[in-house]
Amino acid sequence: MTDLLQEMYLKEVRAYKPAPSKPSDSEGHVQKFTLPKAPKSPEETNLTNDMEAYENQAVEVEGQATSGETEPVNQDWFEEDEEPQAAAGGH
Repeated sequence: MTDLLQEMYLKEVRAYKPAPSKPSDSEGHVQKFTLPKAPKSPEETNLTNDMEAYENQAVEVEGQATSGETEPVNQDWFEEDEEPQAAAGGH
């Protein structure tokens, strides 16, 4: 019985002819490829005005007071109190 079923199955598999595919079969299933727009190059931006603005801006230096400001008082927050030598001598 299994030989009969196997023979019938193999006969149908061998007789199967898939339908030939056509180039138009993919229409509606695949989007058309279009190249993305090229990115804007840095040369197209206004580099000269940006460079002039950069060169003309005020330089900020740490520790120096700018015009109209007083220099901040430097406080040492981690300064430790000195211990008397007499109390430490006993150990």
